[in-house]
Amino acid sequence: MIAGAGLPFIFANAKGGSAAIDAWYRQYAAREMKDVKFCFAFIHDPGTFHSKKALYLPTDVSGLKVRPATGTIGQMVTLLGGTNVQASAPEARAALERGVADAITFPWESIILFGIDKVVNYHMDVALYTTPFVWVMNKDKYEAMSAAQKKVIDDHCTTEWAEKVASPWADFEYAGRAKLAAEPGHVVYKLDAAQLDAWRKAVAPTEVQWADGAAKAGYDPKQVMDSLKASLAKYKSGL
Repeated sequence: MIAGAGLPFIFANAKGGSAAIDAWYRQYAAREMKDVKFCFAFIHDPGTFHSKKALYLPTDVSGLKVRPATGTIGQMVTLLGGTNVQASAPEARAALERGVADAITFPWESIILFGIDKVVNYHMDVALYTTPFVWVMNKDKYEAMSAAQKKVIDDHCTTEWAEKVASPWADFEYAGRAKLAAEPGHVVYKLDAAQLDAWRKAVAPTEVQWADGAAKAGYDPKQVMDSLKASLAKYKSGL
């Protein structure tokens, strides 16, 4: 279920978005993460394509070598005719520098943090994706705690705390957009309505793939996605 929150074009921001994913995922966590003590879920501020050339249309990804952020984004790259290049975040700059990769999907400020702004200079200004995270504990350790200790943990395993913990990171990543736009030689470009529509249509099969997996796991994918979108609306964090 958690992978549903990593589909393209879902979240507009990470503050309300972290509250939204947490409030939504609590109904599935006990079953999907039954081997651990689930505390809360959160996301980073939406990331996008950073590349050596502008990617205005999904067809522009065809033939490119892309370092994807997640497995879901990797599926998207394959779907669009690109090739996935596996590299950790610290290795990503070298992969791009050596030509092993042509583009990367990453949050904004992290591009600067990892020095990737030295090797890519085109940045698609769109909330393309986020990565879902969960904060969990060893279940046996939690069960071994006293009632008072459990209360301390439980008091912080809330939707309010999901947003509170995620907010500083959200601010950090969000600030990177303006920094990159101000860097000499960098181009932060927007998509027009027709281009954005083309992207949405091109990546739609990723939701079908996720829905197939959700159905096989015994869930109703439409109910799950409707529930997520309702949570996004409540916390004003959907696209």
